[in-house]
Amino acid sequence: MNPTTRRQFLKSLGLATLATGFPAIVTAATTRPHVIVIGGGFAGATAAKYLRHWSTAVDVTLIEANANYNSCILSNLVLNNQMNMSQITFNYNVLAQKYGIRVINDWVNGVDGNNQTVSLRGGTTLAYDRLIIAPGVQFLPVTGLDSNVIPHAWKAGVQTTLLQQQLAAMPNNGKFVMTIPAKPYRCPPGPYERACVVADYLKRNKPGATVTVLDANADIVAERETFNHAFTVTYAGIVNYVPNAVLTAVDSARKIAHTSLGDYTADVLNVIPPQSAGEIIHSTGLANVGGHWAGVNPLSYESTAVANIHVIGDSQGTGQPKAGHIANAEAKVCADAILRLLGGNPPFAAPVTNSACYSPISATTASWLTAAFAYDTVSRTMKIVPESSGEASAPSRQNYQRMFDWANNLFADTFA
Repeated sequence: MNPTTRRQFLKSLGLATLATGFPAIVTAATTRPHVIVIGGGFAGATAAKYLRHWSTAVDVTLIEANANYNSCILSNLVLNNQMNMSQITFNYNVLAQKYGIRVINDWVNGVDGNNQTVSLRGGTTLAYDRLIIAPGVQFLPVTGLDSNVIPHAWKAGVQTTLLQQQLAAMPNNGKFVMTIPAKPYRCPPGPYERACVVADYLKRNKPGATVTVLDANADIVAERETFNHAFTVTYAGIVNYVPNAVLTAVDSARKIAHTSLGDYTADVLNVIPPQSAGEIIHSTGLANVGGHWAGVNPLSYESTAVANIHVIGDSQGTGQPKAGHIANAEAKVCADAILRLLGGNPPFAAPVTNSACYSPISATTASWLTAAFAYDTVSRTMKIVPESSGEASAPSRQNYQRMFDWANNLFADTFA
């Protein structure tokens, strides 16, 4: 829909518009609508920002336990010392100062969907008209796993630094062993990207060292051609890819991964556990897709379990990938839908989202993948647009440079 048509369409819905053509002020109400957003990652922060960017008549409160957000995007480059954590750490100052979002750094004790309130650990209870929950993922338990000793580094921050330090201390001829959980999990290409980044680092710094990838899936989940070539050609003799290796337990003290295909001992063991929607999704009764993910209406991301609560990002159960770029896209669809609903109008009937990602393959080259998803009126689900998905023909230096442009644009669109 072009900007002119969009402006006309929004006017017909009773929404004022900005010069940009985005939805602006919801028509006057007796009280100002209040939208609460729980979670300040790519999904939550984007939703909070665009609710206020598109409407100055809606009050928005962002609740996030941490004062800063550490991006998982580009975090694998901390492992090989090409980046540091400060370069991928963001705060919420611009969202508060520029967009007038109330930011509360506190933990959520509970959500009362019937009375539409959120209670905080600090003792405050907040009422909402609409609630967005974007908690990311939580890790399912693995027998014997002590993440203070065996890092996952699948939530960037202290874990990333710990794994980087373990790699730096790894001996020549050492063994790096990593596990990949069964899909779905956060960032489909991420584990394979990590295997490549680590293999490249070891190749240059730890002669004779190897990488073993224990994948619970039957084959490479994303960018199959790219990563298969990397494992069998670029890092031949360094990477050993093992499919159908389901992790059953971990001996954290001895750094042993027990799998369905046997035991693997490591000098550095990186276990990425199986994943589920964030804990608050379960405690609020929203995990109605396989008992792990939140069922939502993709037109608005409103929960199919509890009215007036929306779930976006990694915890949603639409079948779309769980990654930062598409979380940002889902957030905009959700924010637009909420503004329409607050104005007494239905959500836009044909939303489209995009999943895109660049993956470093070495210290100088990267690949990419992309796919578009559109709402299907028959199945009422988001489906891949035919011929929209693809991956780079080969890793390149140009893609490596473009990777930073892509990431920086996403960072700015979310936090600035």
